[in-house]
Amino acid sequence: MSHFIAYLSRMKLIQRWGLMRNTCSENIQEHSLQVAIIAHNLALIKNKLFDGSVNPEKIATLAIYHEISEIMTGDLASPIKHFNPKIKKAFGEIEDFARERLFSMLPEELRPEYKHLVFYEENDIESLKLVKIADKLSAYIKCLEEMTAGNREFIEAEKTLKLELERFKCPELDYFMDKFIPSFKLTLDEMN
Repeated sequence: MSHFIAYLSRMKLIQRWGLMRNTCSENIQEHSLQVAIIAHNLALIKNKLFDGSVNPEKIATLAIYHEISEIMTGDLASPIKHFNPKIKKAFGEIEDFARERLFSMLPEELRPEYKHLVFYEENDIESLKLVKIADKLSAYIKCLEEMTAGNREFIEAEKTLKLELERFKCPELDYFMDKFIPSFKLTLDEMN
């Protein structure tokens, strides 16, 4: 018997943005799907417009699994996680333990198929960069949505995330910001 998939199904129970007032709650399962959609889109943009040769499906799959350690650790707020190097290192070790524990739940014969998804550090740098950018974009979009709904709680987070995104210096990200982000500042009626 394997508990791996049953544990993954609990992603929907782990809420994000725990320290902030939300107009609409978000769990890590919803977040992971959005990151996968964005990462896939970034990969397609990279390949089509900027001479890339990445695998969009592989990148989307990596994104689906990028938060699985949080099933056991919960979502720790970034200001706490990055408060100082000791806390960041300790939390990284806890995340490593959680991934090891989840991986051990897989049937032995399936472990080789999941290893690169659970221990994503072993994948190529280019793919991981796109997942990281998509993760930041998802958080940035959450801020825009909350602010559009009148929630001032996300103003500083939006500024911080925008600066973090600008540091990537990535043409596919610039394209995404130009073509897709403005719609997140509109109401449904304005988009129609």
